[in-house]
Amino acid sequence: MFLFSAKAFLEELERLEPEIVNACRASIDGAKTDLDFVRISEQAFSACPSKSIDYAVMEHTKHAAMIPVEIGWNDVGSWGALWDIGAKDGANNVVSGDVSIFDTQNSYIRSEGPLVTTLGIENLVVVATEDAVLVTSKERAQDVKTIVTSLKSQGRDEATTHPRVYRPWGYYQTVHNGKRFQVKWGTVNTGVSLSLQLHHHRAEHWIVVNGTANVCKGDEEFVLNENESTYIPTNTIHRLTNLGKVPLNLIEVQSGSYLGEDDIIRYEDDYGREEDT
Repeated sequence: MFLFSAKAFLEELERLEPEIVNACRASIDGAKTDLDFVRISEQAFSACPSKSIDYAVMEHTKHAAMIPVEIGWNDVGSWGALWDIGAKDGANNVVSGDVSIFDTQNSYIRSEGPLVTTLGIENLVVVATEDAVLVTSKERAQDVKTIVTSLKSQGRDEATTHPRVYRPWGYYQTVHNGKRFQVKWGTVNTGVSLSLQLHHHRAEHWIVVNGTANVCKGDEEFVLNENESTYIPTNTIHRLTNLGKVPLNLIEVQSGSYLGEDDIIRYEDDYGREEDT
């Protein structure tokens, strides 16, 4: 574990790796703020050399000292580490979420969504999230980065995007993907608007679950209340605003030949965005 003041570390980093410091400073200087997010300059940060703190500083500084200490530390850096610190049942299993196990020993079983059942397994890690399932031996649990690297090379969204995607106005979550359609659940915070926009390739159906939606659709402007809906055809300028006092929850059904998030033309935006970020 490293212990130092920010000032001491930055001074050493600037002496040993000035390129890293300059890239970080440029990325902060070029940062943009939208509500709860601070988005550093991607271009500046991408230019930063990729070096670990050990290689960049700790192996070269003359101001470090090492003190052996027993503090019971576990950085919980892998699924196996969660098994190490978890409360175990009589068969030495750690379970979390909607899990039902049979003839299972020395395993870590976790569900963040669907029911997970196991039968006749030992020394495994089984993790089910909303968009993926991982099954590995406890001994290989730290090698999950191999899977992530492979998913990235395949262009899989699961490697970089959580099912719940946050935006300056709230968040949305994909509930179902089908051929030429998808269903999303969204929450719009009080007093905010989505951008004034249109889509060339997809139409949208908006269904208000609860709250009040102020809708601009072409030349129309109207209010949708709970259990009311509207249809937005392709190439129609539209906007959604929550003018109520509670968060607006709605279901969006998209249909069309292309459903990517880059199919969006913005005419006005409260957050200075040019693409769907």
